[in-house]
Amino acid sequence: MTISASPASPNIVQRPLPAEWQLSGIPATLQRIYAARGVTRDDELQLTLKSLLPYHAMKGLDAALTLLVDAMQQQQRVLVVGDFDADGATSTAVAIRALRMMGLQQIDYLVPNRFDFGYGLTPELVDVAVQQRPDLILTVDNGIAANAGVAAAQAHGIKVLVTDHHLPGDELPDAEAIVNPNQPGCAFESKAACGCAVVFYLMLALKTRLASIGFFAKQQISEPNLLDLLDLVALATVADVVPLDYNNRILVEQGLRRIRAGRCQPGIRALLEVAGRDPLRVVSTDFGFVVGPRLNAAGRLDDMSMGIECLLTDNPSIAVQIATELDGMNRDRRQIEAGMAQDAERTLKSLTSALDQTTDYPAGVCLYQADWHQGVIGILASRVKEKIYRPVIAFAQADNGELKGSARSIPGLHMRDALDLVFKRQPGLIKKFGGHAMAAGLTLVEDGFDTFRQAFAEVCEELLEPGSLQEQIEVDGELASEDYTLELAETLRWASPWGQGFPEPCFSGEFELVQQRIVGEKHLKLVVQPKGTGLLLDAICFNVDPALWPSPKTAAQLVFQLDVNEFRGNRSVQLLVRKIFIMG
Repeated sequence: MTISASPASPNIVQRPLPAEWQLSGIPATLQRIYAARGVTRDDELQLTLKSLLPYHAMKGLDAALTLLVDAMQQQQRVLVVGDFDADGATSTAVAIRALRMMGLQQIDYLVPNRFDFGYGLTPELVDVAVQQRPDLILTVDNGIAANAGVAAAQAHGIKVLVTDHHLPGDELPDAEAIVNPNQPGCAFESKAACGCAVVFYLMLALKTRLASIGFFAKQQISEPNLLDLLDLVALATVADVVPLDYNNRILVEQGLRRIRAGRCQPGIRALLEVAGRDPLRVVSTDFGFVVGPRLNAAGRLDDMSMGIECLLTDNPSIAVQIATELDGMNRDRRQIEAGMAQDAERTLKSLTSALDQTTDYPAGVCLYQADWHQGVIGILASRVKEKIYRPVIAFAQADNGELKGSARSIPGLHMRDALDLVFKRQPGLIKKFGGHAMAAGLTLVEDGFDTFRQAFAEVCEELLEPGSLQEQIEVDGELASEDYTLELAETLRWASPWGQGFPEPCFSGEFELVQQRIVGEKHLKLVVQPKGTGLLLDAICFNVDPALWPSPKTAAQLVFQLDVNEFRGNRSVQLLVRKIFIMG
């Protein structure tokens, strides 16, 4: 789907700045960038482990530790039940690696195949789990909505410890213990923790508890260094697109430092290398755009067990072999997505035609085609949302006749709350749902699409404030001519972990388009000149519409990031263009 370049009029605003800030020892441009993201003091830039939030405030921790200590002391069978995305895979890997490091011998995992079982600990998945005869099921990145699944496990005499970060429903599962910073009454300050971070905190607490009772001495094993798992936590935090609050930035930065120092899991190193990235120069955006998609490809097209095995193996050769397979699956996923995007374009055109409109859409958009791939509808929903700036839900047909939906929202609409409202107004229409403010998943009854589409559009119309459907592109202002330097580009690259809620620095300005040409079928290669200067700069804009570009117009407003282009050993400044708006 072509979303990067548009001839439309811009709606660009500068990120608001606080009245004052006290930052020192860094360039003025970077000071302004940090201040616009709420960092106003030098100590807020100290992303050290000693500044991490302590685990003690997590509700349910004591009950969870009692279960795990009993499991360790009695060498019980523990089964980790994960999820089929990057957060679920890394959470599973952290739980298994940590418990093995602490001396647990009987531990295995089970991750549901999205096509056979759907999301989370369902009663159907419990039927599979009981074949392994676990004493304890530990859910990671799921479970907060698994009321029926928890009850099914307990009916088989299996205890359940839920660790999750998703928003809870009106009724919590009756598990033996629940650790989730978003459950009612939890005082843990970082509500943005991903599932992997939650289980990592639990493992830290378990290590402390075991040390206090002399467990490691009795077992004659050394206390493990669980900080060696921070590369997995960093990957999950960025790939799951949770807001990078201060605590999450510490987790990501510390994980990145370990990878750059050569202290990372073989699987993460292999995933970087098959994508052509140097692990010694890894940055946070590599997690989101390089590692995460390849890891997710397993869960989208097949079975996330392959991704988990990549993260669990200590054999570099096996890691490369699995990473290569995942890379191939990701290429297949991109081809499937491209075809679905073309279908979505046709659906959008017919939708506006039916409304007798040419440029507008309902407040909430639902798309469905029977042959769409379940594993790719989430990416499709994201792409369409970016294009039309509406809350979007993409649906695919499930084997049992149900419709599986993946939802993506925009600022101003809490997706889970919107789905909850439809659920209550249309009893029996939604079979199950769950998720976050910005993303969610749901299952509809067969033949329920048309009813749901109308109900969802009405709820979005009701909940969204006037003007919220007009996208505002936030930027960090304009750059002076002396700022287009390799030094500043490098400074911004290494300045901080960038991600959701702490976006990469992005600028805008008026430029003359000196040269334009299409490369690689749909990428626009440019030579541009900032207005009022004699500078000539290379620029590239990915995924443009070849029907619109090159353009006969030569003046445009660009929204861009300052980037470093490396080619045949030479390094130069390049503008990574996110949006192009033709002028005149």
